[in-house]
Amino acid sequence: MKAVVYHGLGDIRLDNVREPKIKDPQDAIVRLTASAICGTDLHMIRGTFPGMKPGTILGHEGVGIVEEIGKDVRNLKIGDRVIIPSTIACGYCAYCRQGYYAQCDVANPNGPQAGTAFFGGPVPAGSFDGLQAEYARVPFATVGLIKIPDSLTDDQAIMLSDIFPTAYFGAALAEINEGDTVAVFGNRPVGQFAIASAKIMGAERVFAVDNIPSRLEMARKQGAEPINFDEVDPVERIEQLTNGMGVRRVIDAVGVDANRPHSGPAAEKADQMEQQFKQEMKQVAPKNKPKNGNWHQGDAPGQAVMWEVQAAEKGGTLSIIGVYPQTAQFFPIGLAMTRQLKINMGNCNHRKYIPSLVSLVTGGIVHPEQVLTEREPMTSAIEAYKAFDERQPGWIKVELEPAMTA
Repeated sequence: MKAVVYHGLGDIRLDNVREPKIKDPQDAIVRLTASAICGTDLHMIRGTFPGMKPGTILGHEGVGIVEEIGKDVRNLKIGDRVIIPSTIACGYCAYCRQGYYAQCDVANPNGPQAGTAFFGGPVPAGSFDGLQAEYARVPFATVGLIKIPDSLTDDQAIMLSDIFPTAYFGAALAEINEGDTVAVFGNRPVGQFAIASAKIMGAERVFAVDNIPSRLEMARKQGAEPINFDEVDPVERIEQLTNGMGVRRVIDAVGVDANRPHSGPAAEKADQMEQQFKQEMKQVAPKNKPKNGNWHQGDAPGQAVMWEVQAAEKGGTLSIIGVYPQTAQFFPIGLAMTRQLKINMGNCNHRKYIPSLVSLVTGGIVHPEQVLTEREPMTSAIEAYKAFDERQPGWIKVELEPAMTA
């Protein structure tokens, strides 16, 4: 079968690999009809999420059709259309029973303290082969696969594998209430869905902070107020628009590959922190191999989180769903403490949220396919990766069946 395979920093290839087999009675084999490219995949290729093993199939977003099931999988049958949650969970340990599926004590082969297990990730995450392939083995399939209603298209369902649940999880961590002011830093797909989720939860005003005009325009169409940090100081502008208070809730949808401003009034402050940013970059990604304009890491890993703490009002909440590796050891804790901020963060417990989000989509409350801007056949996956890396504003679906018109 064909699959997108990690070979090293800055080196991914579309390879022919062996089809997966059932290894455990709780496994299922799924024929993927669609996968997707996520910003987390870029972290691993750039080297800002270390620990990837060469030969690992990439990808942690997928939908497909059940082709084979282990003898202990009783709630599925061959031919079922299914969503594959990005994180892997057993469903029966103490953490899964409380809804903390991303902290499953069983799924990660590195042991209970290893943290989240997910598809297509590094060795610390279990090194499970991912979903940018024609077929995938899904462990703990009874919990790890969710049936897709007939009314849901692949374009809608693929959004429910990771990005929409992660964004909704981020809004839930932010503890958004009716009438709240919210700032979403980072307006790639997860940020766009975080804006939508904040609106669902009753936010009165949402500020969208980024520096890519197409992303900001997409946020504007959702009713958010765009702030381009290459044109204005985002903290000063948020304070100006909130009568000096700042926002009650902040969502970090950026992560470790943050970029500093290179023009506008905020650039001068960033210039003064250049050495600190370089030290942070060396800390989180001592090795990287940019190639032909691609796979460049962000130039200021701590920039976004610094702005976020500054933009939050006293007693506010900061939700962090952007990816930060264990090598990241920077955070403005002093200012956060002075402002008495509440900080919630973590990897999404996908299995907890997907069923209710399916209902929101089938009920017509949310239209996730609007974030889908590109459709590419499997044979174009590497070029699609490069496009996504080059500041692609929307979201790319990799189709495992004949390509649709883009």
